[in-house]
Amino acid sequence: MTIKRIGVLGAGLMGSGIAQVAATGGYEVRIVEVSDDLIKKGLSGIEKSLAKLAEKGSITAEQKDAAVARLGGTTKMEELAGADLVIEAIVENLETKRGAYARLDAICKPETIFASNTSSLSITELMTATGAGRRRRFLGMHFFNPVPLMKLVEVVRTILTDDDVYAEAIALAESLGKTVVKAHDRTGFIVNRLLIPFMLDAIRALEEGLASIEDIDNAMKLGCNHPMGPLALADFVGLDTTCYIADIMFDDFKEKRFAPPPLLKRMVQAGLLGRKSGRGFYDYADPKNPKPTKLM
Repeated sequence: MTIKRIGVLGAGLMGSGIAQVAATGGYEVRIVEVSDDLIKKGLSGIEKSLAKLAEKGSITAEQKDAAVARLGGTTKMEELAGADLVIEAIVENLETKRGAYARLDAICKPETIFASNTSSLSITELMTATGAGRRRRFLGMHFFNPVPLMKLVEVVRTILTDDDVYAEAIALAESLGKTVVKAHDRTGFIVNRLLIPFMLDAIRALEEGLASIEDIDNAMKLGCNHPMGPLALADFVGLDTTCYIADIMFDDFKEKRFAPPPLLKRMVQAGLLGRKSGRGFYDYADPKNPKPTKLM
């Protein structure tokens, strides 16, 4: 099977990013959202992103126009009936995703490959929302934010995923200029399995009075050559997202290193979610010069 037509479920940050790189890579892309307003917002964001890349010389004006021409949006899932691959990038909720896959399974042709961009949920649990024939053609393709700039894709297989389907997904990701890492369906895959405990340990270190927010972040930036400290990174990811993923991982592994620290839970409850809310471990009133938040 040669993948030519790609459906993307969701026009948010991740969905629009995936749609952008797929269209830039030469694929016909149809984005599905729940409202026309969300479609317009997603497509507008993609066009602005492509325009910036063209201004910087990363792509030509002709490549920008060709990518835009390959993009389309709809509120009708039925328009994905002819897709060769559907990548789901909707809200990180198991039942919502399973409901979407059950609908897609009835709409799409038997050969269509289903992929989820989930960062934490079980691909196998998502897969079971589809019929037995589809389950061999189901896998995870976890892109990273911002998708047009981040080079990595985790391609995740279940115990049922066909070797040929897995190879096609890897080839597709590589055709988009991405580097692929291969993973089996274990909660958190590779990146979050290692990253989440790292960020949680940094929060515990702060909570226990080991050092200040700035000193913890500077220690990891300057001592380990990390581009961003773990607390600033948690703000970037979103403290609610970090807590949510940690809860899923703790539920699966029952290990303390995956348990959200009390400080993280309290911050989420208080609405301190990081960059998205304007305050987290840092105050982003001046985005170019964030200041540590007084938490204790």
